[in-house]
Amino acid sequence: MSAASSLLSEEQFLCPICLDVFTDPVTIPCGHNFCKNCITQHWDINAPCQCPMCKDLFKTRPKLRVNTFISEMAAQFRKSAQMKASSIQRQSKTEAEIRKEIQQMIRERQLKIQKIQHSVELSKEDADREIADSVRVFTALMQSVERGQAELIETIEEKQKTEKQAEGFIKELEQEISELMKRTAGVEQLSHTEDHLHLLQSFPSLNTPPHTKDWTEVSAHRSLYEGTVRRAVAQLEETLRKEMEKLLEAELKRVQQYAVDVTLDPHTAYPYLILSDDGKQVKYGKKKKLPNNTERFSSCACVLGKQSFSSGRFYYEVQVKGKSKWDLGVVRGSINRKGQIRASPKNGDWTIWLRNGNEYKALADPRVLLSLKTRPQKVGVFVDYEEGLVSFYDVDAAALIYSFTGCTFTEKLYPFFSPCNNDDGKNSAPLTISPVNLTD
Repeated sequence: MSAASSLLSEEQFLCPICLDVFTDPVTIPCGHNFCKNCITQHWDINAPCQCPMCKDLFKTRPKLRVNTFISEMAAQFRKSAQMKASSIQRQSKTEAEIRKEIQQMIRERQLKIQKIQHSVELSKEDADREIADSVRVFTALMQSVERGQAELIETIEEKQKTEKQAEGFIKELEQEISELMKRTAGVEQLSHTEDHLHLLQSFPSLNTPPHTKDWTEVSAHRSLYEGTVRRAVAQLEETLRKEMEKLLEAELKRVQQYAVDVTLDPHTAYPYLILSDDGKQVKYGKKKKLPNNTERFSSCACVLGKQSFSSGRFYYEVQVKGKSKWDLGVVRGSINRKGQIRASPKNGDWTIWLRNGNEYKALADPRVLLSLKTRPQKVGVFVDYEEGLVSFYDVDAAALIYSFTGCTFTEKLYPFFSPCNNDDGKNSAPLTISPVNLTD
């Protein structure tokens, strides 16, 4: 029937009187069809009975019989029309949703453009700042080199004055030697003369000592230049050290701008660790009976931060004052928590440690022994996820402790803390996550 209805036009299912789809369609003797209610009301109002379409007159009101075929076809058409209307409504709703989704996608991309543009602007500012810093530092270094070289030459030239004085002494001595040689030649000549009168006349002048300088106390000291260049280079190193301090201080202030609020996650804590109620402090204590959940470390005295990071930059500071050993850094979320940990970047661990009170190491592969001028009391940890950088700072000294560079991060990173064991009370002080003091 649906196939048949698809061959008929919409007009064939409309009542000529109400112009709507047939309801209880009936056929009158002339063959035209109407809604039963429509033709009945029409004849009740208009007499005699006449077909509204062909105007045929009927002497008596025809008996109305339902046209079952048209009734079925009208019902089918009505159902089809309802389905079509519903489909149109659904399609309209879908189109609205699509438009909404597209608008949302457009807004998201516009925001992404703004973020990228902002990132480019920040990168340009960083580049300009680095260029300015490099110009300032290298200008200062070149000036220091030129000044040091001038002072070095002046020092050497000052010492060379002694050499010029020695040359004067030599010249005087040579002149006196020449005079003495002349006197010697005169004496030799008189010794061979037979003119005794001439000999007696000349002897007094030859016997008188020539006028010469007393050279007993005169000496020429050798100029020593050892250490002259070394001292000039040491001065240059001092200038470079001061410039490095300025750069590191500015660098620390910049990374502190990425400070985040980190708290300790008790679900990851080794059973011997004691965490403060605010999640900011951890120390070694007595073993507690805790559920051995999958997140908890079972063989290492460590705990993770609750917060994880999978993009961008972040920074936090940890007070390590009074401790003789500790571990700090970041680890990936899938790090082994149920066995011994061999800390290294390839195992998802970017950390440094202190042992024996003064032995600092970066747990790279191979491990790097760190030579620090001061013992850090507060350590800053900075991570640039996209750059693949993990840096550690001595906050009070504004000095760089160590940087892991060229890292590849593919998972969430978690702050990592290990206060280590008490070491018979020598290491009972806690690790404390400190608020970052942002300065201008």
